[in-house]
Amino acid sequence: MSVFPLVRNYIESRDHRIMNRVHQWSAPQWVRLWMICATRGGDGWLWYALAIVILLFGGPERYLAVGSSFLAAGVGIGFFLWAKRVTGRRRPCHIQPHCWSTLLPPDKFSFPSGHTITAFSIITPLMVLYPEHSAEFSFIGLSIAASRIILGMHFLSDVLVGAAAGSMLGFFALNLLR
Repeated sequence: MSVFPLVRNYIESRDHRIMNRVHQWSAPQWVRLWMICATRGGDGWLWYALAIVILLFGGPERYLAVGSSFLAAGVGIGFFLWAKRVTGRRRPCHIQPHCWSTLLPPDKFSFPSGHTITAFSIITPLMVLYPEHSAEFSFIGLSIAASRIILGMHFLSDVLVGAAAGSMLGFFALNLLR
């Protein structure tokens, strides 16, 4: 008997248990605002603004930072678009209604989290090149990842795989362009 179905069922059961708790939690207003802002920032405008700031003030590493971040993000976008079509996993918001979030998902598939892959593929090279700002970059990435779960767009495993894939892509792109 294959181990894969057992592992998949274990992960799915944990994901659904977390989904049930999150979808029933009536978060405080400040958490709602934070999560919506994090998700909207992860839609893309935050990355363009960050690239402009780095190009203006990023010192001698600025071109490497922006180039490796955008290379990793581009590959990450291609990967998650392909993976979503292959896996076809339904989103939590399509399985169970959320008690307060009414945001519409960008597509109908959940696995992996594209917002999280993009966030971690961009912040990973930045954290390596600008370690003095690692806390800020980590806060941005983790906020975007958490927002996807709290807003009912993704399961925990979608976000964990997205963070791992994005981090690997960020490291590979940085090392490739160095």
